[in-house]
Amino acid sequence: MGPLHVKNGYDVRLAGKFSPEVKVLEKPDHVALCPERIPFIKPRLKIRLDDTVKIGSVLFEDKRNPDVTFLSPGGGKVVDISFGPRRVIREIVIRLDTDEQAETFEVVSEELLKRMERKALISRIMTGGLWPLIRELPFRDLARPGSMPPAIFVNLCRKEPFQADPDVYLDGQRELFNFGIKILKKLTDQKVHIFRSPDCANALNHVNDVITHVVHGKYPSDDPGVFLYYTRKSPADNHAWYIQGQDVLLLAHLLKYGTYPLFRTVAVAGHSLEHGKHVKTRIGAPIAHIVRNRFPEKGLRFIAGGIFRGYTTSRASYLGLYETSVTLLPEGDEKEFLGFARPGFGKPSHSRAFLSVFNTAGLNMDCGLHGEERACINCGYCSDICPVDILPQFTLKSILADEVEESLAHGLLDCVECGLCTYVCPSKIELCDALTAAKRAYYRESA
Repeated sequence: MGPLHVKNGYDVRLAGKFSPEVKVLEKPDHVALCPERIPFIKPRLKIRLDDTVKIGSVLFEDKRNPDVTFLSPGGGKVVDISFGPRRVIREIVIRLDTDEQAETFEVVSEELLKRMERKALISRIMTGGLWPLIRELPFRDLARPGSMPPAIFVNLCRKEPFQADPDVYLDGQRELFNFGIKILKKLTDQKVHIFRSPDCANALNHVNDVITHVVHGKYPSDDPGVFLYYTRKSPADNHAWYIQGQDVLLLAHLLKYGTYPLFRTVAVAGHSLEHGKHVKTRIGAPIAHIVRNRFPEKGLRFIAGGIFRGYTTSRASYLGLYETSVTLLPEGDEKEFLGFARPGFGKPSHSRAFLSVFNTAGLNMDCGLHGEERACINCGYCSDICPVDILPQFTLKSILADEVEESLAHGLLDCVECGLCTYVCPSKIELCDALTAAKRAYYRESA
């Protein structure tokens, strides 16, 4: 195992630790697929309202490549198809039958996998609806099935606060995980890099023989884009594919058992909860089903996917295809009496302006801005913590000036969209949102 040292980044010391205990939730009444939460795709519906579907039935396809399909995470009746602005499909909601029917797919044994052509394997994965779990750098779109990636990265780290622990979701799954790695090696001519952080050394002993790198560093050292930045040897490496560790299990389940996988391990955490924990629940389960009876009724924000990379959701919504965490944090919109005069011993901040710099305990975070947006003061905080050594403040200025080539020269495509530049900015500038939007706009225009 090769060590890899990431020099920049930032670890937020937050209260709200959660236990490795796993609670298996009962079957929900509804599940949903959320196309809006899958970047770049152009969904074309293959079902209508009130249709009856099986587990694994095609719900929609990607117009850009109709062979890429998205399957139903439940069997029952399509009771709602909700649309947002410009007719963007937000949710396809399925009311589950008591006895769900399921589509079956061809089983791939280890012997068959050895003999199978790469093209045939890709076809099996696409037919099973799990190709979207594999994505391609630097833009994080779905991987292009017609290309040969220079490598595939598998992430077994947990650097962002309140993410599902690999030790939990890999428990008892060694055989299935190893089968998933063999599938990935077939897709990329054996070039699969599996990395973990050093604090998982004991936790991942049962799959330690397949780990290729140990990544040392602060958040977001676990990001595939950061891993690429420190390991690439040629421009061709920029188009590496990646997949999350838990998704390797889903991929292996599809081919080993011939059924569409239904379950995810999700971390439910945040200092607003008395007891954060892991839950095993259905893919696309309702947020209310996952977090019920664990929170006060008002003043909380529900965040799916992580406090830096995730998005605000609600109790009435559903878990997206990629999300493995639900975090509950206070809104933080209350007025603080004489807040300007308080030393801030309990306030999380990258700046040394607060006395919290001397506080070694976990701190309570909320969603308030605690200030207003101002002009950039060139403090350099964003460049100090950037894990891929770009200069976010200058990249933003070139974007605002519509100087595309200059923003690319500053390293726009290296941006891993970690959110740290926004977090540490004392001027409250949404740097990450601006860089991500510019990066995606460049991708759409150059495609």
